[in-house]
Formats: sequence, C-alpha cells, structure tokens
Amino acid sequence: MSATTKFRVALRGNALLTHPRFNKGTAFTTTERAAFGIIGHLPYKVNTLDEQCDRAYQQLQTRETPILKNSFLTSMKSQNWVLYYTLISRHLRELIPIIYTPTEADAIANYSHLFRRSEGLYLSFPNEETMEEEFLEQTEGRDIDLIVCSDAEAILGIGDQGVGISTAKAAIYTLIGGIDPSKALSVTLDVGTNNEDLLKDPLYVGWQEKRVRGEGYDRFVDKFVQLVRKYYPHSLLHFEDFGVTNAERLLELYKDQHACFNDDIQGTGAVTLAAVMAAIGVTKTQLKDQRFIVYGAGSAGLGITRQLRDGMVTADNISAEEANSKFYLIDKHGLIKSSLGEANIRADLNDFVRPDSEWEGVADANGEVSLLEVVKKIKPTVLIGCSTHAGGFTKEVVQVMAKGTERPIILPLSNPSRLVEVDPKDANDWTGGKALLATGSPFPPAKMPNGKEYIIAECNNALIYPGLGFGAMLSKSRTMSDKMIIAGTKRLASLSPALEHPDNALLPDFADSPSVNFEVAVAVAEQAIEEGLAGVDWKKEEVREKAKEKVWEPIYGEYIYDKDGEA
Repeated sequence: MSATTKFRVALRGNALLTHPRFNKGTAFTTTERAAFGIIGHLPYKVNTLDEQCDRAYQQLQTRETPILKNSFLTSMKSQNWVLYYTLISRHLRELIPIIYTPTEADAIANYSHLFRRSEGLYLSFPNEETMEEEFLEQTEGRDIDLIVCSDAEAILGIGDQGVGISTAKAAIYTLIGGIDPSKALSVTLDVGTNNEDLLKDPLYVGWQEKRVRGEGYDRFVDKFVQLVRKYYPHSLLHFEDFGVTNAERLLELYKDQHACFNDDIQGTGAVTLAAVMAAIGVTKTQLKDQRFIVYGAGSAGLGITRQLRDGMVTADNISAEEANSKFYLIDKHGLIKSSLGEANIRADLNDFVRPDSEWEGVADANGEVSLLEVVKKIKPTVLIGCSTHAGGFTKEVVQVMAKGTERPIILPLSNPSRLVEVDPKDANDWTGGKALLATGSPFPPAKMPNGKEYIIAECNNALIYPGLGFGAMLSKSRTMSDKMIIAGTKRLASLSPALEHPDNALLPDFADSPSVNFEVAVAVAEQAIEEGLAGVDWKKEEVREKAKEKVWEPIYGEYIYDKDGEA
C-alpha cells in the first residue's frame, strides 16, 4: 500500500472513528473530516503519522511495567491499526517482547481478568452444532489469507490457559511478514481447560469444564479444519500452542490436505536448521558430517531433530535412515535407547532410539547414559539444548566437546534465559572462543580472546516463520511442503553474517527481520512454483515483484466517501 492509495469507504461519524482498520484519529485531513461528518468529533489540528507516533510512544513510556505496556498497545490496536503497527515497527526490538513473548504470556494468564472486548473468532465445544454459522458470521465476504488457531493448552511455557485468543502471532505476521491484518483471522478453539485455577475462577470467560479429549476433540477440530478448507482453500492454517499430545498429530493429519504450519514444531526446527547451516558454512563441512546431541526430547526437541534430519536428506541426498543415525536424543531418563522400553519412549521418538549394544559398559547401574557420557563417546559436533534444564551444559561437558571438534556448535535454546542450558559467555570462555553459538533468548555479546565482541545469534522463530507463511500465502499453495520449508531455511542461512566473517553472528540481527522474512517468502513461493504446488500462474522470475506488491505497510491512504464502499 502506498501513500497515494485511495479507499472508497462507506462508514461515517463514530462508525468510522471506532473502526480500527479505517480510523486515522487526528490524522484525518480537513477534506476527509468534512466528507465523513467528523469535523466536530476531533480537535482542530491535523496530525501527521509521525506526530501521532511520537505522542503514542510518550504515552507508552508512562506505563511502568511490561503488562501495562501490553495493555496500552492492545487498546491502541483496537482503535487504530496503522498507528499500532507503525509504532511497533519503529521500535521493533523494544516492543516485540511486550506484545509477544515473554509479556504476552502474562497477558494470556490474566486474560479473563483483563478482558475488555472480543477480538477474533471464539468457537466453543458446547456450540459445536452451530460452528459453521458462527464461522460464516465472522468471515463471510472477507478475503482471508491467514487463520491462526489455538486450543490454548500449551501457551508460551505457562501451559493450559483454556481460552485466550492468539492475536499476537497474527500481529507478528503483519509486523514482520507484511501480511494485511484485514486478511488475518485469529481463532480460539475452546474445548475446556484442566487448569484448576481457571475452573474455580468466577471471572473465567471460557467454557468452565474439563478439557475434551479423544473422539469428541478430534471431531470438533476436524469440523473447524473442514470449514477452513471449504471456504478458504488457499489460506494458511497456523496451529499455535497446542499440547504435546495433539500438536504433532494434528500437523501430520492435515498437512497433506491444506497449507498447515505449526511454529512450535516447524518454526523452531527451521530457524535452528538455518543456524546450523550457517555454522557448517563456517566449518566448511556438510550436514551429513555432523553428530548431533539434542538435549530435551519434547515437541520442540523432536521438531528440531526432524527438521535437521529432513534438511540433511534434502541437502546431502542421503536416506532418512542414515540421517536418523546422526542423532542422539536425551531426556529425563538419559539417552533414549531401546532398553528404556515403551513406557518411557513416546512413539514419535522411535526413529531416533539408539541400540543398547552401542552403550555396553557406559550405562550406569540404572541403565541410564548421561549427557557427559554421550559427549565423551560420540564426540558431537553440534549440541542443542531445549530441556529448560538450567546449567545442563556444564563446564566439563562443554570442554570435553571442544576437545573432540575444532569449532563446536552449541545452541542452548531453552526459554526464558534463566532456564538456558549454558550462558553463552561461559561456553565462549570454556572453549577459548572456538564455539559457534546461538541461543533461544537474547544475550549480550561475549568477548573473544582477541578482544573482539562475538555477537550471540538469537534463534528467534520470528526470523523465519512469517516468511514461510507469507511465501505459502503468496503462492496460494495447497500445502506447506518440506521442500518449501527447506528452501526458506536455506535462504535465511545464506543471509548469515558469519558467512562474511567466521566471528560474526550465525543469524541476522532481529532488527532486520522484516527484510529477512521477505527473502524467505520469495524462496518459499519460488519452491512452491517449482514443485507445481502453487495456485498462481506465475513464473519463478516474477515472484519477487509480486511479493513486493503484496506487502502491507502501515500507511494512511486517502479516503473518499462512498455509501457503496468498504465498511
């Protein structure tokens, strides 16, 4: 959208001033104020967007805590989209943690007590029979490219929150991916909650019953997915914050039916793969040459492992079985090996179970093999942490690893920073500056032996998932294929500062995330066309220009009153 874009708008008076998509507040021109009957609704002076941003930022600074800042910005979003997105885009590094993780977790935890107005679509289990009617009430006549849905079972590290609309994720798609917010829909699938505090809270706004499981849950979710497929076949369906029992299962069930994406599984895996690809660009090796230890085998750890495996199969042209053999997964029972038995090994981990014959004489009296023993035996080149075990990568573990490889790749990814497996400064010191590092939370630079500061890359999903999603939406692909994700990941890795100098960060700075995600989107759409999955009749060479045309920018257009215009 450019500054000269003209909109024919049917709203007048208060209806216009209370519509967040079209409201300009004091930025309405004198001509527009007369045409839309709002001269008396506004103070005399006409402000520029810059002046509005300055005022809003000053107001924001008077809010002393992150949760109060979050509340202020949420209120602004419900009033004026252009001002909201402009303000945040100008202070991206400062304000993303306010509107998203970690502050959004507190906002969702207090959702019922902070509730002021509805935003998005709420589909509740007791109203299953009228789901289609409710869906159409919200969506009929709308052009929707993105649908973000959540059942709120695993919210941002704080667990089951029952009902809490997933608007923050959609906002990130707009801020960093350039998605038009009018074409995004956030959906809460309210299937109850097992959070006892919420079940006893008289102010809880959701369905106050135990969480539905089994056949009833599957039927409810499937009805929703089929509505998306029926009415918006070319949209991206983003699954957000589903619990471990459903996240992977739902993705596998629907990914071949519709363009589906789960950031907790695929986004985390993709940005980690990009960091590893950048690191092996420094070491001049290949993915298939690596030996991986993944410390923490939950949904994030398994998602990372699978994405690395798939990347290896695609990039190095080896079998999945050979790629699986490069991984050693560790959970609370120690190394995942066959003698742990079915009771202690989830079915989704079966591809990565190590044979006991490898560990004779290494396991302790309980049959467990510790992280240190695995490091000693296999001499890993890559050590990934997603365990939330603070300090799990001890000095001895790191130093033993450093003895076995010239440039150890160490990625302590657990969030928040207090739960990180190793402080990157310590890992840098313990390896004499040899480690190639990336973390899941922001950390200050570490000092190299030569005195240079080593920038710690942040494996932030927002460096890639908005671009992956935008690429799928842009190409109107009916699926999000593994090759599309790999193409986007390769593009992100190619932008690594470390490829220019080995002592630079492994990933681009988060402040550059909008331009980085644009490049990711182009790569994804090009791959969709190459695979024959795209729903557009473009050549690969046309994608970049088409993408530029589709990027939404928070700029006020010129309004012309038309009773038959948009409303």
